[in-house]
Amino acid sequence: MRPPVDPILIHITPNFGIHWYGVLIVIGVMLGAVYASRRAREDGENPDHVWNALVIAIILAIIGARLYHVFSEPAGGMVGWSYYRKHPGEIFKIWRGGLGIYGAIAGGILGVVIYAWRARLRPLQWLDYGAPGLALGQFIGRWGNFINQELYGPPTTLPWGLIIDPPHRIAPYNDLTLYPPETRFHPTFLYESLWCLLVFVVLATIARKLKGRLLEGDILLGYIIGYPLGRFFIEYLRPDAWMIGPIAAAQLFAIFCVVGGTALLVVRHLRARRLQTVTVTVEAPESTAGAEE
Repeated sequence: MRPPVDPILIHITPNFGIHWYGVLIVIGVMLGAVYASRRAREDGENPDHVWNALVIAIILAIIGARLYHVFSEPAGGMVGWSYYRKHPGEIFKIWRGGLGIYGAIAGGILGVVIYAWRARLRPLQWLDYGAPGLALGQFIGRWGNFINQELYGPPTTLPWGLIIDPPHRIAPYNDLTLYPPETRFHPTFLYESLWCLLVFVVLATIARKLKGRLLEGDILLGYIIGYPLGRFFIEYLRPDAWMIGPIAAAQLFAIFCVVGGTALLVVRHLRARRLQTVTVTVEAPESTAGAEE
């Protein structure tokens, strides 16, 4: 399996064009927003808020994603902070690649919160609408990595392995004496794409089937737990991972998200259950007294 098309969809100048990666990201964002707007409409809310919030969310997501990449130190010869601090002008050239999903998530969430605050909406409610759509967008957007011949893992003999052209390989896989041109590599992008699709299906199903039992923010927490859980294991197959000591930075963030998100989910529901019990206990004597009269 190898990418069948030119990474650049439309060549505008010799050094600039419209990339498939960007097109797929836009498609993913739009479909995610369509899902969120449908959920809002089903709840009797104005779906226009989704599209209004999307503008600021996209801007802050791009900024967050770029900052995550700029301050990272990827392995395999990929550029990171050690490069950008010497070439600050390169920071703004995002069309050359370099966006981190965790930074995008943080920026996007901040954008929704800011919009909700200004529009006097409940942020958690609207983040719940958007969380499954985010996973759907990632499912589609990751196929841009396939076209770019990036986000692949170590060599494999599996039939679905990727053939990566030598110019797109990072160290040590660019050594053709050890890894000849026909070498196949794990399609890490595919594993993450399919995981995101699963996260979307699970969250969308929970949002619909368990609507009456959920607290605002539960679907968001489900995403914060679900996506990083898969990313933790997929990161083992990333030769270009940003390492912090013996562990990849993305795995550290995943541990924090999964543990913190799970703890917060449990605590919120235990607290809600206690409050419900106290309310019932307080109201019960009044109901009994009224019946006796």
